[in-house]
Order: sequence, then structure tokens, then C-alpha cells
Amino acid sequence: MPVPVPQQRTVPAAETTHGADLTLLVITDDPAGTFTVPELPSAAGTRVRVRTARNLTEAGRLLTDDVDCILLDLGLALPAGVRADGPDGTAHDELATLKHVLRIAPRHAVLALTAEDDAERAADAVRVGAQDYLFRGELDGRLLSRAIRYAVERKRADVAQRQLTESRLRAQENARLERGLLPTPLLDGSDLAFAARYRPGRSRALLGGDFYDTVRTPDGTVHAMIGDVCGHGPDEAALGVELRIAWRALTLAGLCGDDLLSTLQQVLEHERQSEEIFATLCTVDIAPDGRRAGLCIAGHPAPLIARRGQAAQLLPQEDGGPALGLLPQARWPRRQIQLGGSWSLMMYTDGLIEGRVGPVGTQRLGQDGMVAMVNGQLDGGLGGEALLEAAVARAQELNGGELTDDVAVLLLERDETRIRRRDGGAMRSRPGSARPAGAQRPPL
Repeated sequence: MPVPVPQQRTVPAAETTHGADLTLLVITDDPAGTFTVPELPSAAGTRVRVRTARNLTEAGRLLTDDVDCILLDLGLALPAGVRADGPDGTAHDELATLKHVLRIAPRHAVLALTAEDDAERAADAVRVGAQDYLFRGELDGRLLSRAIRYAVERKRADVAQRQLTESRLRAQENARLERGLLPTPLLDGSDLAFAARYRPGRSRALLGGDFYDTVRTPDGTVHAMIGDVCGHGPDEAALGVELRIAWRALTLAGLCGDDLLSTLQQVLEHERQSEEIFATLCTVDIAPDGRRAGLCIAGHPAPLIARRGQAAQLLPQEDGGPALGLLPQARWPRRQIQLGGSWSLMMYTDGLIEGRVGPVGTQRLGQDGMVAMVNGQLDGGLGGEALLEAAVARAQELNGGELTDDVAVLLLERDETRIRRRDGGAMRSRPGSARPAGAQRPPL
């Protein structure tokens, strides 16, 4: 029963809402005119409107986005030029027409129409991808109306489930990728304890423009770095990863201080998307004895150091150089720092200190506020990962909500008492290492 094509608003089939009118496209080759679509009753105020196509070519013209369901006669012939062979190219595929329709209408619900004596073929149609099947001789308006609604709802659920699965898979792949780009510290053989916290400012991201790394070179020197690429997008995150990897490679190759930062600036200038992009950086190289370090600052906040028995304070920043990417011929002097026997060195990005504080959030935490905050946490006995977690949580609490900028915090600690205990125990456990008579126990 061919009918004129009604004018419809364009709504994707999988997004049809409950209670809205449905459109059925019937595809059947019935030259004798023996097949008719039964009258479809309205249910809950929903009408089903029918379009009829006599072949797949005509169906392609009538298959618009507002079609909700297709009723396909499995006996319909394929268009000229479309192969009907099976997967091996020899056997005839009895469901070739259905497979063709499923390819051209992947988001539409499909009902298979076949003869009563062809139940096996009807079941195969569902296995291939049809939502349901109907027999010609048993077709009536109520059955067809119910089957259309069922098929549309099932297709909608299938599409939603597939989209959810694809979204989860993409999220898992992105998480694995970003997690793999975060650094794994190379500190085997070092006396230093390491901890880090990283929170990107971008929603649902694992990686931001902040970056850090720590490695120990064969001579026993521990090198630590933290940096921040201006901006918050994926391009800045990618550039941060490139700079981190370049820093690690250059450090392991023996570069340090001004030579290292000058080379990193060349990397940034080559890889950045715009000449306006720059990166701040702070590097520390700690001598094998753990008591002194070299410090280079490129426009980055100075690290904080807490020595045993003393309040935490910022390391000197006066001799630092500009951020990477700002001045072509910049220089970054290396300053020698005395660390002492037992200490904690905290390196951080400006996301930690730029959060708001105060009753109306009119001022920022700043470096002085951060130092006071960390001193309070040190007085409470915190250290290591617990100290970093508390510092980030407190900065967020003072801000009155999530910190909008990327936050990276890195902590290196040296406990001379623990090292002496360990070394003394190792000496006593060695054969022939007993202490001579009258020898004094080393102070702990």
C-alpha cells in the first residue's frame, strides 16, 4: 500500500522519544499486490505511519533519519551489481538482502518478514542483526504495532549499550596511554625517599601541562626536575611529555645546568605550536653523599626545603633565569646549595600556590602561605606521601573547591639516622665485621 512520503522533522532513529509518532518503512516486492500492511492501532497516543518501497533502490531514497523501523521481506531481490554470495564466494547467502539493509541502515530497527514454513531462516535473521521476525500469515495490526515498538526500544538500547561500551574502551585506552606517559622514577641504589602527587586541571584527564621526573645517574647523583607548560590543553600536555623525556635522555647522557636547559629550550622551540608557548622549569642535582645540590631555575617557583630541627623555607631564587622559550640566548646559572644530613625537599608547580584563600577568596595562597601550611603539617608529624596529600588537600580546601590549574608536587627526603642504622646493621651482619675491643659505637 504505497503512500505519499510525509514531511518529517529530522530526528535520528535511535533518539526517538516515548510517545512520539513512529515511521515504518516497508520494503517488499509484491507485484501481485497480495501483501498489505494491516491497520495499525494507536497505543498511548502514538501513531505508526507507513512508507512502502518496492525495491532496495527505492528504499534508499525513502530511508531518512526520521524512519524508526524497517519491515524487510527476506525474499526481496538484491539490486543489480550487489553480490549475493556467501563468505567463501561460492554458496548463495539467503540473508544477503538483510545484511545489505543492515549495512545501509546501521542505526535503524529492522524486522524480518518471512513465510510460516521458514522459521529457521527467520531465527538466522535475528542472529545476523534483525531485532525480531514476523510471519506473513500471522501478521495483524496489533502484533505488528507491538513488534515495531519492541524493535525500536531494543535497537535504542543496543545503540546506547554499544556507545557506552565504546566510550568506556576509549576512556580505558586514553587512561592507559596517559598513565604510561607519567614518569617512573629511576632511583635504584639511592638513599633518598621519593613521593609525588599529580592532578591535571582538565576535567577527566590524567595528564596536564605540568611534568616532573627523577633519575639517578651511574655516579650516584640524583637528578630531579619539575616544570609547567603554559596552557591547559592536550597540546600543552603533549609538549610537557616531550620535555620530560628529553630531560631524562639528556640527563642520562651527562648534561647538567645551563647546557641541559639550553638544549631543552631548543626542543621546546622546535616542538611548540606557537611562539607564545613557554615552559617554566626547576632542576636539582643532589650529590652522591646527599648533603649538597646544584639548583637551576627557569622562571619556576623555588623549591622548599625543611632541615631537621628547622622550619621549612624556600631555596634562593635570585640567580634564576627566564622561562624556557622566552629569550633566545638566555642563560641559567647553577647555584650550589648545602642540604645537610637529614632534610625534605619539595618541588611544586604554581597550581599549588595560585588557589584562592580568605573569607571571600580575594587573595592567593602564594609561596609564603604554602610555606606556613607545610610547616604546620610537618609539626603534625607528616612526611612523604602523607605530607603531599595533605598539602594538596589543604590548598583545595582553602580554595573552596577544586584547583583549576594543573598541580604537580614532588618530594625527596633523606633521613641520616635511618641510613646510619641501616649501614651499621649491614656492617654487623658481615662475617668478620665485629667491632674491635674499645671501639665506640657511632652516634645515631
